[in-house]
Amino acid sequence: MADSPPPLTPRHDRPVYVIGGGPGGLAVAAALRARGVRAIVLERSERVGASWRGHYDRLHLHTTRRLSALPGLSIPRSFGRWVSRDNVVRYLEKYAEYHQLDVVTGVEVTGLERAADGAGWLLRATGGRELDASAVVVATGYNHTPHLPDWPGLDTYTGEFLHAGSYRNPRPYTGKDVLVVGVGNTGAEIAVDLIDGGAARVRLAVRTAPHIVRRSTAGWPAQLSGILCRRLPVALVDRLAKPMARVGVPDLSAQGLPRPDTGLYARAKQGAIPVQDVGLIDAVRKGRVEPVAAVESFEEGKVVLADGSRIAPEVVIAATGYRRALEDLVGDLDILDARGRPTTHGRRTTKQTPGLYFTGFTNPISGMFRELALDARKIAKAIAR
Repeated sequence: MADSPPPLTPRHDRPVYVIGGGPGGLAVAAALRARGVRAIVLERSERVGASWRGHYDRLHLHTTRRLSALPGLSIPRSFGRWVSRDNVVRYLEKYAEYHQLDVVTGVEVTGLERAADGAGWLLRATGGRELDASAVVVATGYNHTPHLPDWPGLDTYTGEFLHAGSYRNPRPYTGKDVLVVGVGNTGAEIAVDLIDGGAARVRLAVRTAPHIVRRSTAGWPAQLSGILCRRLPVALVDRLAKPMARVGVPDLSAQGLPRPDTGLYARAKQGAIPVQDVGLIDAVRKGRVEPVAAVESFEEGKVVLADGSRIAPEVVIAATGYRRALEDLVGDLDILDARGRPTTHGRRTTKQTPGLYFTGFTNPISGMFRELALDARKIAKAIAR
């Protein structure tokens, strides 16, 4: 990997620039290199895999090692079936080294526009750089910028408040009363981590009851079911999922976590991936993690919930998701939808933006790493062609 500024590239020898040195960007660069296409990865942090380095300590891939490998390099068997955060980082470092990828760190792309000659793209980056590209792949990540709801009164809250992106482990919260807001995979796992780590009380604020699935049942990983569902009609999958959920997941309605009234796959299509159980079911059933109503506002040092109750936790951790934050980069190209997501993905481009590709901006039920690997090969084929 390189750590020096990339030189300006002559127009007759323009490389493909890949923006982002996470798994998606590295996979595309490796797939391009395998096809003989020169690719340069631009990473704004000082090392590859920056997003993964910042995740909480307990995190493991919810997808299997075998189905999470990027193109051209298997994940070592010694990492186990469910790969830990630290081993994901080790794998990404090894991946860049193994494929001899041209990664330039400490460079952030701040602007993107069509080249004056209409045959390529001009990237503007930190340090006054202007880089000529034959094509551009944006791989800045699904979890880019922490999102916080506009809760009234938040600025008056006197307890400790943080976004889940700043949470690392339960040690600072031993003996404390903690409210986790949001019951996606991150919120669910942090809640379990906190109670296992010695927090005095953990409540979990739930706005919409989630679909909960076992990570693995009799050795069959939930990811394989997700892969099989990809090509089935949404309504069919939703019908099949209901009896399976009743068999595999106990009814937690009495504990404040009812079964959802919407279809599992219909929700997934909207971006709400099922929560994979890594201890939440048991923790809720035993009363160790207490589901409560959604957060509405903050008032006089307390948290106001949707059912009208007021609670006074010492710590609030907002597991409220992330924004893609693509507006500054490509907002003027008319390729973002109302939620800030690119309207094209993978190998597809628009007539107005030929040679501009996006990867990693969906949250697939079949596994993010698997889909990144598939996208990488398709994007590389499209660019090489």
